[in-house]
Amino acid sequence: MSPTVDPLCSPRPSRPFEVERVREDFPALRQHVNGKPLIYLDNAATTQKPRSVVEAIRRFYEQDCSNVHRGVHTLSQRATEAYERAREIVRRFLNARSEEEIIFVRGTTEAINLVAHSFGRWRVRAGDEILISAMEHHSNIVPWQILCEMTGARLRVAPITEDGELLVEDVERLLTERTRLVAMTHLSNALGTITPAREIIRLAHERGVPVLLDGAQAVAHLKVDVQELECDFYAFSGHKLYGPTGIGVLYGKAEWLDAMPPYQGGGDMISSVTFEKTTYNRLPYKFEAGTPHIAGAIGLGAAIEYVTTLGVEAIAAHERDLLTYATEAVSSIPGLRVIGTARQKASILSFTLDGVHPHDIGTILDHEGIAIRAGHHCAQPVMERFGVPATARVSFALYNTREEVDALVAALQKVREVFGL
Repeated sequence: MSPTVDPLCSPRPSRPFEVERVREDFPALRQHVNGKPLIYLDNAATTQKPRSVVEAIRRFYEQDCSNVHRGVHTLSQRATEAYERAREIVRRFLNARSEEEIIFVRGTTEAINLVAHSFGRWRVRAGDEILISAMEHHSNIVPWQILCEMTGARLRVAPITEDGELLVEDVERLLTERTRLVAMTHLSNALGTITPAREIIRLAHERGVPVLLDGAQAVAHLKVDVQELECDFYAFSGHKLYGPTGIGVLYGKAEWLDAMPPYQGGGDMISSVTFEKTTYNRLPYKFEAGTPHIAGAIGLGAAIEYVTTLGVEAIAAHERDLLTYATEAVSSIPGLRVIGTARQKASILSFTLDGVHPHDIGTILDHEGIAIRAGHHCAQPVMERFGVPATARVSFALYNTREEVDALVAALQKVREVFGL
C-alpha cells in the first residue's frame, strides 16, 4: 500500500522544492562515513542542522551571552530580546493565540511530564482515567503510568489495527465519564501513522475532556495549527525540527495553564518570595524555573524561520514523494516486511528482513555510509503488537533524495547477499 499524507495537514506546495540547493545549507551532509558519502536517514531520532541555526547559536555565545530578564545592561537586554523573539516565532509557527501559551522546556518528554505532574496534581483522582493509544512513544506512556500510580487513576489504551491505524470508533468507545485527559501522538515515531487528531479532539471535547498531542514527529512534516486542531496541549522538541538539542515547547491553552500549579520551583517563576508565602509569576514564566536554555531557544527560532522560508507544504510534498518512492522500491526486496501501512503516513518507513536482525541491517548499512535506526524506537508496545523485537527504521527529511533511496535499496540487497539470502 502506498502511503499518503493527509491533504488537510499538508496542502500542495506553490513552488518546486529544490533539494540540491537545500542540501548546501547542511554542512554535515558533505562528510564521508566509512569511505562513503553520508546518507543520513535517521531523522526521526534527530535532524541535521542548517548553517543558519549554527550561526544563530554562535552569534549568541560570541556577542550576546548573558542571562535573560531583569538585567539592565545591554547584553542582558539583547539576550532577552532574542529569547522572547524566539517565543513569538514559535507562537506564529503553531498559530497560538498568545505568547503566554508558549512554554520553553527541554523537549517533548519534559513537556509531557509537566502536564502529567501539574495537570495531574490538580485534576486527576483515584478512579479517574487517562486515555492513550497503543502506538505511543515511551515518553507518552511512562509519565501517565507514574501519575496513575500516584493517584490511583487508571491508564486505558486504544488499540491499533494490523495496518498501524488508530480508529476513531475505538477511541470513542474508551471515552467515559471518568476520562480526565486524552494524550496521543500526532505522528507515530515507530510507524509513521498520522492519527485522526481532529476527530479525536472533537469527540473528547464533546465530553469535556482536554487533549494533549505529542507532536515530536509531526512538526517537521505537517502543518500544525493549534487553534484549528483545538488541542489543549501540544508538545514538541527542537532537535527533530532542525534545531538544537535540549530545547522544546509545550503549548497550552491559557485557561488550563492559568489553573495548573507550577511544575518546578526556583528563580524566574516567582513574583515574590517570603518565608511565609510565594506568589507565582504570570504566564509563561510560571513554568520556566531557573536559567533557561537561551541559546537553544534562539537556535529553535532560527530553525523554524528556516523551515518556514522553505514552506511546510513544499517540504511535506517532497517527503511524501520520497516515502512513496521508497515504499514501492523496498517492496520488491524478498523477505522484507513493512511494519506500518496506514493510509495516512508521513516520513517513516519501518521494516524487518527475514533472517536478519535489524541491528545487523543497521551495521551493514553503516559500512555503506547509510545511517538508519534499528531497535524498538522507545515504542516497545508497538513492537509487541506486531510480534517483532525490533525494526529497521528509515526516516526522511527535507534534504533527502531519491538517489539516496536507490542507494538504500542497493545496500539492502547487499545485506541479503552477506546473509546468503
